[in-house]
Amino acid sequence: MTVSPQTLVARRLRRDATEAEKRLWRALLEANLIWKFRRQHPIGPYFVDFACPKRRLVIELDGGQHALSVAADASRTAVIARHGYRVIRFWNNEVMTNLTGVIEEIRRHLEAA
Repeated sequence: MTVSPQTLVARRLRRDATEAEKRLWRALLEANLIWKFRRQHPIGPYFVDFACPKRRLVIELDGGQHALSVAADASRTAVIARHGYRVIRFWNNEVMTNLTGVIEEIRRHLEAA
């Protein structure tokens, strides 16, 4: 059985997830949301941190390096939006210090769609 290069990249990204990504993933699973999420989901040329295809919602977690790449993040968001997804972003430290608030914000976006 041949595995696509895209699948191999997604597997590696899931294996090497940041602590914030691991923590948010566990919280999404435990939140008992009626919508399902995927980790490291390919959209266009990108692998997004989390995607809810049914609600066309992408969640991106940003570390400190993203403060220096605002233009690149905006371009990435625009490409993802062209594929029909809304993108919400959280800083890693938000996930680590205010996980309940992050989950509630995600829930609001899911219900507003």
